[in-house]
Amino acid sequence: MSTLPACPQCQSAFTYEDGSQFVCPECGHEWSATSADASAPDDTRVIRDANGNELKDGDTVTVIKDLKIKGSSLVVKVGTKVKNIRLAEGDHDIDCKIDGIGAMGLKSEFVRKA
Repeated sequence: MSTLPACPQCQSAFTYEDGSQFVCPECGHEWSATSADASAPDDTRVIRDANGNELKDGDTVTVIKDLKIKGSSLVVKVGTKVKNIRLAEGDHDIDCKIDGIGAMGLKSEFVRKA
């Protein structure tokens, strides 16, 4: 049996060594062999708004730019308040529900903390 650590991102046991790095073939995550004991870097991820303020789950934010909704003629106007946001992984950092539009994902660079 292998004594290699499990992937800190997806917990897969099928990791392998590539030089001084560990690699997970399932999710593609790579990490340094010296930081194998450290916690996953995703635990310390900080999402900030356009002004640099740290965002947390449940915050209220304001949209700072007109945002066209892909595949629709609707637009999220400047100044729209979005309550009770949820932080998410991926290219859109914020999951939320906007009145009159519905559930959608926003990028943190287009909002500011209210």
